[in-house]
Amino acid sequence: MENELVDLVMDDTKERMARAIEHVKNEFGAVRTGRASSTLIEGLLIDYYGTDTPLKQLANFSVPEPRLLVVTPFDKGSMAAIEKAIGNADLGLTPSNDGNVIRLAFPALTEERRKAFVKMVRTKAEEGRVALRGVRHHARKELEGLEKEKSVSSDDIEYLEKVLDKMTQDEVAVVDALLAHKEQELLEV
Repeated sequence: MENELVDLVMDDTKERMARAIEHVKNEFGAVRTGRASSTLIEGLLIDYYGTDTPLKQLANFSVPEPRLLVVTPFDKGSMAAIEKAIGNADLGLTPSNDGNVIRLAFPALTEERRKAFVKMVRTKAEEGRVALRGVRHHARKELEGLEKEKSVSSDDIEYLEKVLDKMTQDEVAVVDALLAHKEQELLEV
């Protein structure tokens, strides 16, 4: 079936699903596993001379040890604002400042905290699955509109809906695999 409109709808759907998967990966990256990772704080907004600026634009990050994250601000004048934002972020991290860098020691996770994190990532995974289904629903609506305009036959629509369902199932399987990996990472002692 050669139809540019159908190709546009399907390409848009693939792109939206890829963005949904990327969002789930970013959400999972923000969940702490007991190991130091800059993804936890990169997106924190810092009041930098009256402008809310993401931390990743204001500092470099390094992980010299598995449970230690070092934040090196480009501008030493922003050190207090960065330290304050990290302290207020309710991440369970206490920043220590030596005048040049900010050190964040990641404490070992308790069993209770691990289970809470697992619950949180399951919720985020379900949100990802719902987003993927929403993308599929949106694509179906667009295809139905094409069918009403007589641009696409009902047989083609039936075939395309099966393709959409398969695409959605494949992407949901990706979310499930990401979830299984993150759960294993969280429960690893």
